[in-house]
Amino acid sequence: MCMSCYNFTGRYRDLGDCAGCQRGPQPLRRDYCRLCWHQAYLDRPSGPNTPLAPYLIKVCFQQLFLADLDHRRAAPRRIERRHGAKGRPHKPPPAVVARPVPGWLQPPLFDDVLPRRYRWRRVDLRNGPPPDNPWLAYGLHLAHAMAETRGFSIDKRMHLQRVLVMLLANHQAGELIRASDFDSLIHRHGGNVEHTVAVLDAMEVLADDRPTTLDIYLNEKLGALSAGIAAETQRWLHTLREGGPRSKPRKPETVNAYLRQVHPALLDWSGRYDHLREVTREDIHTHLTERPARQRSYALTALRSLFGWAKKNGVVFGNPTTRLRVEPPAERIWQPLTTAQLSPTLTAATTPVARVCVVLAGVHAARHSEIRLLQLEDVDLANRRITIAGHERPLDDLTRRVITGWLDYRRGRWPNTANRHLLLSQESAVNLGPISRPLVGHLLRGLPGTLESLRIDRQLEEAVTSGADPLHLAVVFGLNESTAVRYANNARRLLSEDHAAMPVSSARTQVPDDDNDRGEHSGSP
Repeated sequence: MCMSCYNFTGRYRDLGDCAGCQRGPQPLRRDYCRLCWHQAYLDRPSGPNTPLAPYLIKVCFQQLFLADLDHRRAAPRRIERRHGAKGRPHKPPPAVVARPVPGWLQPPLFDDVLPRRYRWRRVDLRNGPPPDNPWLAYGLHLAHAMAETRGFSIDKRMHLQRVLVMLLANHQAGELIRASDFDSLIHRHGGNVEHTVAVLDAMEVLADDRPTTLDIYLNEKLGALSAGIAAETQRWLHTLREGGPRSKPRKPETVNAYLRQVHPALLDWSGRYDHLREVTREDIHTHLTERPARQRSYALTALRSLFGWAKKNGVVFGNPTTRLRVEPPAERIWQPLTTAQLSPTLTAATTPVARVCVVLAGVHAARHSEIRLLQLEDVDLANRRITIAGHERPLDDLTRRVITGWLDYRRGRWPNTANRHLLLSQESAVNLGPISRPLVGHLLRGLPGTLESLRIDRQLEEAVTSGADPLHLAVVFGLNESTAVRYANNARRLLSEDHAAMPVSSARTQVPDDDNDRGEHSGSP
């Protein structure tokens, strides 16, 4: 489609049957499609100030035309341009202003609970200056500083200015702008809400009342449980997130993992019981025996946390998980990856970011969470050193060549970014955080040699080469004692004569959660 139809489709997304030509479903503007609007424009006899509405009603056909080739051209310019070049001159940057001093404010008598309604493009900055509001001037100054430091494009700058004019045109001292009032509006027009939130937060006028992703997930999961069990589970999860008098707050990933482990049991018990105190030891033992062997210990850990909290807070009379044990599954032997398993991975690593991830996982045994959080300061090309998760190690020629190629690509692709992370994406280049988890964790998903299997294979290769020395593994990769001993035992079994007669098959690996610490190892199930 032509650019005019493309812009019309992106701006007017409501589909329906056109009131003029009866075609549908089509993107509609005031019940008329793009072709009917253009036909009314062609039928209008006078100048551009004449409204099109009367001619829209009269449209009964659509004349075949080449896209926008019949526009009337203006008379040639008779005087020389002021700036000597074609196009509108660049606007000067906003003035540097300080935060307005609100002074004494009258406290509100009632809390403002009614949502505010903002109108998109209420002020057009292309036709005039912004409204005379000191808070708006301060917000535009902060937005300009953010755009300069993060390397925003022209479109992002204009969109952020348009949003701030909409929100701060009539802003008064002491008012708070709720994020829930403009979140959906900015999303509907293709803007970035986080940039707006950052500017308003720096101005100290933001009330971020949006529910987090974890809150939405918890409400969805707890909605299927009985009322009594859901209420106590929500209190337990709140203690995990916020911490208690004698407990530290956990990461959101840990809370999510605990809920995933206990949710099948709670869903089963909600069909029979109304409260957690009705759950018996036999119910927990039955649930654990029905789980796969590799998941029983994780489920028991989450259930112990739930019922330990319930006993401590008087929700249950006794803890049914006390002295409850599950038999650990038999340890499987990790097998080294073969050439046939590694070839698809090397073939699929065609992008610069994929090459960096494969080299860091296959040479330095870096986890995908550690690859995401790697900073530019962690790579010392001059001294040939690299720091991964606080562990410094030498930089080999292959890694140095791949990282140098990535830095050249990064410098040419995002020259003005302020993000200090080594790996960037189109979204993270204009922010300050790392790239998303799926971009790294699912980079080679579906192939025999994933990033996690490459990491395990590298550590296993070092264990076999060093003669199953756990101290050597701990020094080289920064492993803790238990993980180093586990790899050493695996290497001894690979080197033994009894294992040499066994068939060689690579054990499947799975990607661990980001909340696992450095010492926990997630291997084959």
